[in-house]
Amino acid sequence: MLLDAAREAAAEAVGCRPDELVFTPSGTRAVHTGIAGALAGRRRAGRHLIVSAVEHSSVLHSAEVHEAAGGSVSRVTVDRGGAVDPAGYAEALRGDTALACLQSANHEVGTEQPVAAVAGLCREAGVPLLVDAAQSLGWGPVDGDWSLLTASAHKWGGPSGVGLLVVRKGVRFAAQGPVDERESGRAPGFENLPAIVAAAASLRAVRAEAAAEAARLRELTERIRARVPRLVPDVEVVGDPVRRLPGVVTFSCLYVDGEALLHELDRAGFSVSSGSSCTSSTLTPSHVLRAMGVLSEGNVRVSLPMGAAEEDVERFLEVLPGAVAAVREKLGAPTTAVAREEDVLVVDSLGKRCPIPVIELAKVIGDVPVGGLVRVLSDDGAARLDIPAWCEMRGQEYVGEEPAERGTAYVVRRAS
Repeated sequence: MLLDAAREAAAEAVGCRPDELVFTPSGTRAVHTGIAGALAGRRRAGRHLIVSAVEHSSVLHSAEVHEAAGGSVSRVTVDRGGAVDPAGYAEALRGDTALACLQSANHEVGTEQPVAAVAGLCREAGVPLLVDAAQSLGWGPVDGDWSLLTASAHKWGGPSGVGLLVVRKGVRFAAQGPVDERESGRAPGFENLPAIVAAAASLRAVRAEAAAEAARLRELTERIRARVPRLVPDVEVVGDPVRRLPGVVTFSCLYVDGEALLHELDRAGFSVSSGSSCTSSTLTPSHVLRAMGVLSEGNVRVSLPMGAAEEDVERFLEVLPGAVAAVREKLGAPTTAVAREEDVLVVDSLGKRCPIPVIELAKVIGDVPVGGLVRVLSDDGAARLDIPAWCEMRGQEYVGEEPAERGTAYVVRRAS
């Protein structure tokens, strides 16, 4: 009875029938189960899968597994704000397309996606659309004629270890792996009943306050978006400025190591995240920021939970400039190996990690005449993203990459 009541409550919040919804051990498991089952159910239609370039890693990992097994995958690009163009999905749809996937909102920059438009295109083509609604379901149902939906309870403040998988009636679906009689065979094993009941209760509770709280949080995040660039030099606020989640705001700081900045803010009492994987332990930038073509270094994602206080936001804005300045000061002005090569200024940043190559580029760009070239040598994987992003921010011309004896040469032309 408790399980049925929780299912009805969750289905009401999603906007589906109770018998279309099952509970899974996590949102990631819901994604894996949903994609695998939908692809298997439509195997006769073909083995082509469509995803966006900024999907959650659980979706992208499923795509990689599908590709490794002989399937084909199309990855739809996004604009600089992180949003897909529905036309990209229209172009990717083929006669052998079995499934398309699109998140409702991005987990790193908060950009909301045009799900309804993409769902309409998929419906016309007879292709089911799976929507990863983990980030948005706590704020409201997902619009559009989607076919499958996944979510995770901890994203709306519920307990960890509970996910949702919705499969609309009429969608061909074949659960993969050993199945049993529980949750329609889509989530084998005994249900975590206390967590499921808590998840349904918390979803109902946050939805009751969602409209008013969304308006309040939007005002606070807009305050951060507007004031951070005025308070901190060389900052880019990323993500769509309008179509975005209420409580998420993301920005990137030039000449700052993201992990070091997180530590500075943590010491001041603020727990924030970095949307960039470019840290001291890995040189791989965030796939989301890479797809958007924005700066990956010094990235900070601020997530305001329901009930976040205005005074905390104000104190964050007071602390941030000093924290950024402290990190930039600690990075210092590294000794830059500079040489001239046929009227091209060569900066040797080999062996130096993000954001040092960009810092060294910024220090020497003024030493070349307008129209002159700087050739930055770097073996840091983040440089491929950060140097073009720096040029975009600073009004300089990014010429491109050139082969080098070691690493890669990134060529920049001084425009002003």
